[in-house]
Amino acid sequence: MRVSTTCSEKNEGHTAKKSFRLRIGFTGRVTLSPRPTHNMQRTSSSFWVKCMTDMFSSQGVDVPLLFKTLQLNARQLDDPLAQFDVDTVSDMWRLAVAWSGNATLGLCRELSARHVNFDLVGHAMMSCANLRDGLGNFVNYLALISSAAFVELTPQGEDCWLTLGYVGNTRHLPRQRQEYSLLTIQTLCRLLTRRDVRALAGELCGPEPLDLLPYRTAFDCPLRFNQKANRFLISAADLDAPIPSRCAAMLALHERMIQDQLNQIGSANTAIEVSKKIIQQLHKGEPSREDIASSLALSDRTLQRRLKAENTSFQLLLDTARRELATQYLSDIRYPLVEVTCMLGFSEHSNFSRACKRWFGMAPALYRQNLSVQSVSR
Repeated sequence: MRVSTTCSEKNEGHTAKKSFRLRIGFTGRVTLSPRPTHNMQRTSSSFWVKCMTDMFSSQGVDVPLLFKTLQLNARQLDDPLAQFDVDTVSDMWRLAVAWSGNATLGLCRELSARHVNFDLVGHAMMSCANLRDGLGNFVNYLALISSAAFVELTPQGEDCWLTLGYVGNTRHLPRQRQEYSLLTIQTLCRLLTRRDVRALAGELCGPEPLDLLPYRTAFDCPLRFNQKANRFLISAADLDAPIPSRCAAMLALHERMIQDQLNQIGSANTAIEVSKKIIQQLHKGEPSREDIASSLALSDRTLQRRLKAENTSFQLLLDTARRELATQYLSDIRYPLVEVTCMLGFSEHSNFSRACKRWFGMAPALYRQNLSVQSVSR
């Protein structure tokens, strides 16, 4: 996601081959988190968390003890309908890193290829014509894997930045979780195209580590640290690379299956799409309902009708997105309050301050202090 450093100025974006076995599980059922409400819980699917904890186990982490320590039911991993809260998944990462003694846990291409699971979304991507279409499919259906994550594709000339972000977390996300997830996407690009897709550049939120070798080996591209987003730049040549398993008929089948799964949990699809569009556009200023409707190829009236049928509204989704992002940005001291104001689409800091008092019962600066104290106590 691109962010603006001031309300009027946008930050436009900076400018050894291995073979892997693609392991994408298929359960026949995909679940999605509940429809967005003001108290929407952002979650990750059980199949994603299972592969993540399998990776932990392969690195010597006692997963049963991890679940016991966090007072979780390990049987949820085998339940295709189970979901794990965004902060709970972060707690898993914190314990796994601490117990393994490995500050770069998961930062390995072979591990990401062996343990990644994109389920039905992965099958749909395998059927796309090229990597560009496959990643577009991934953006559209990522909510089936995690409603706490979002991916944005931002063109830079003929190339494209792929940005991975999160919403809904009330605590700072472990860098290992973010970097492992970004690496799995980069690995997936290689697996889909069966070619050595190398990013032109990479940017990571975490500070520069003392030992750069694991990062250079994993991402295999020039890296910048202490950045405001986790992202990597994909070349036009790689984006246009054909996917050998492409099949229009299978793509149509997989997309119908995805829609069937969406229908099983009700007509929440519109609200989720609206939430994604709001998150993508907030840094440009408060998006209008008409603009969001247009971006979804809907009339304003149709959008209102669909959201009403889902027991929500555009204003509620806008407020929820702002509240979730506010928690994320305020937990990161690199974002000055004036910049957070702009990134949330508020024209005046006073409007942001009033919203914070309504959401959290206190002003932004005090809420940031509380988040910092909570982070230290954990």
